[in-house]
Amino acid sequence: MAAVLPNFLKQRASLTPDRPAVLFHDQSYTFQDVFEKALKFAEKIASYSISSGDAVALLVKNKPESIFIIYALQQLGAVAVMINTRLTESEISWQITDSEAKLLIYDDEFKDTADRVQNQNGNLEKASIDELKEREPRLTFIAEEWKMDHICSIMYTSGTTGNPKGVLQSYDNHFWSAAGSALNLGLKEDDLWICAVPLFHISGYSILMRSIIYGMTVRLYERFDEEDINNKLINGEGTIISVVTVMLQRLLNNLGNKSYSSRFRCMLLGGGPAPKSILEQCAEKGIPVFQTYGMTETSSQIVTLPPEYSLSKLGSAGKPLFPAQIRIMEDGKVLPPLKAGEIVVKGPNVTKGYLKREDANRERFQDGWLFTGDIGYLDEEGFLYVLDRRSDLIISGGENIYPAEIESVLTGHPDVVEAGVIGVNDANWGQVPVAFLVVKKHAPEEELLDYCRMHLAKYKIPRRFFTVPALPRNASNKLLRRELKQLYREMMKKNAQNSDE
Repeated sequence: MAAVLPNFLKQRASLTPDRPAVLFHDQSYTFQDVFEKALKFAEKIASYSISSGDAVALLVKNKPESIFIIYALQQLGAVAVMINTRLTESEISWQITDSEAKLLIYDDEFKDTADRVQNQNGNLEKASIDELKEREPRLTFIAEEWKMDHICSIMYTSGTTGNPKGVLQSYDNHFWSAAGSALNLGLKEDDLWICAVPLFHISGYSILMRSIIYGMTVRLYERFDEEDINNKLINGEGTIISVVTVMLQRLLNNLGNKSYSSRFRCMLLGGGPAPKSILEQCAEKGIPVFQTYGMTETSSQIVTLPPEYSLSKLGSAGKPLFPAQIRIMEDGKVLPPLKAGEIVVKGPNVTKGYLKREDANRERFQDGWLFTGDIGYLDEEGFLYVLDRRSDLIISGGENIYPAEIESVLTGHPDVVEAGVIGVNDANWGQVPVAFLVVKKHAPEEELLDYCRMHLAKYKIPRRFFTVPALPRNASNKLLRRELKQLYREMMKKNAQNSDE
């Protein structure tokens, strides 16, 4: 029988009603305020005949109303389908169709996108946040308690082939993610988590779940503002912040010779290991960096490196959180320390599977263990080192980009026969995609860019296109990306030599 716990937000509002829950610019909302606003939005959402188990897509930015609506869906037992606002209309439409969302709630600035998406999904209803506010409410049942295996949210993650997969995230997953984080990072009465990452990412959504489970204040940012965030941390108005490497670099560049308040205790760093130079700067300034490894499937971090090991275990993601386990496996066998293989994880924060992807579920989940597809090893002390992020994954500014998705779009161009995409180093974003093409006839770069803009989010568009006579493949016709990377290095070296001449 599934475990049952009290309705998270209702319980939190009962326990600490007057404690600040959300800070946004000069606005402040207590947990009681947030609960009341969530109830009002729940009644208005219910007027669209939304009830427990129904999927509702959210195309929203980081605003207090977005938080109220996320919590409102939880009051109804509805499933929040979190849509990346940087996706194209075709990408959004596909996710809405796949999730069978009945309603799309969107920020006003996305009206044109919402209109066109609705035209592609005949049964879909839609409402802007402003329209939702004016909607006549409908009295509805609010659950006193939740079955913990009930699905709370769905977030789509790209795969190495085909369309993205919807990750099913239960209340159990979110609760244990919050519990594991607290057991690792500790919890203080005056904690304040700065949220400048998108709410549609697991990094942002998980902060909201920790907020109501811990009774912790969240300072929300609509967009990343390194100057304002630094001022807050200098003045002691934040104790924890979640960042990726490019955000941390911007904070350091802006910080200059200043230093953070002693109240600040955790820079939670995701999106891949940080360069040694950045970690050394943080060590000099006394900035506590906690490097992490996690994914949408694990409801945020599942492995974390404490700051005291940031230099002695350079490149490591750390050890698993208390409720979690980790193995390195190959051909069904657990590998010894220092032997590289597939990273396999297990824990109550790990998703039970993907929406409508039985083949992927059979392949990726075995006896409660998730086969991540990432390659890494454990050292003799149990610290994890990630060698390859899902083989071909490109991490650009904290965003995950799969080459196969871009290749699929490029080969849809009438002049492109084959496409191979790799990630190359970039000073600002960590990595950016570049494409190698086999073409029928010359395709101007601007034409290719226009084509990509129609089908891909901006951050997925290749920065450069190279035409080649053939793509390197092995006997099984598998694309050899390592040879494309070598080709790119040779081309860049040759260009540099020509420039010197």
